[in-house]
Amino acid sequence: MSAGRAQGPRDQEARGGYEPGAGARLGELVGVVDALLADEGGCAWNRAQTPRSLVTYLVEEAYELVEAIEHGTSDDLREELGDVLYQVVLHSALAARASTGAFDLADVVRDVAEKTVRRHPHVFGAERADGVDDIVRLWSAAKADEKSRRTSVYDGVPVGQPALARAQKLDSRRAAAGSARPAADGPSTVSSGPGETEAHAPSTELAWGRALLARVDEATDRGIDAERALRAAVREREALLRRDETGPTTRDGVEQVPPQPE
Repeated sequence: MSAGRAQGPRDQEARGGYEPGAGARLGELVGVVDALLADEGGCAWNRAQTPRSLVTYLVEEAYELVEAIEHGTSDDLREELGDVLYQVVLHSALAARASTGAFDLADVVRDVAEKTVRRHPHVFGAERADGVDDIVRLWSAAKADEKSRRTSVYDGVPVGQPALARAQKLDSRRAAAGSARPAADGPSTVSSGPGETEAHAPSTELAWGRALLARVDEATDRGIDAERALRAAVREREALLRRDETGPTTRDGVEQVPPQPE
């Protein structure tokens, strides 16, 4: 809890013993995960997992959370936040049990709390922010200091991020650095796979990708989140497909073919 934050009813209940606070509930979840990973009486499937084997589930849970935020109810949001939290606790517990013993959940919580404090000096330090622009400037300066060992402004943009979102993230880094967008009409030597370069990829595919990237740049210039926009369009198409699937042209799941003129 940050200094000076108002005490709500749930905080008062937690102090009075009526309702466990978030810390106590988090402790319960840690106990559940510890039981799953126990050598005796635990879950063999959970014990066999590694951070790498859980990546698929982590990505799925993150996308389900996005769906709940954009298209779900408050109950959906609550559930998906819990599923993402479970992934954090499980990954941390596996790390603590690894032979290296690199870190545990307490380290994760401490690190993110300290980082958040560092990046908000106008709240936790002596800096002053007179608006959102100042807040962004202070946050960016703090982050730049933390990442001073990076050799490129484009370091840290995840390669596994969806392509539309990654394109816009790279472009935001470019804009912040004051660079111009590169021309996308010449051969590239960027690797697209083991032993392959984009210059050797099918020319029509690369040309299509460049055209799509130009549309993403257009979306960026118009303030549109390309990834979110495409998700909305895909949801709309799915709704139309489902509508057509249950329309009058089907019966008992079998498409009814109209009689052909003779």
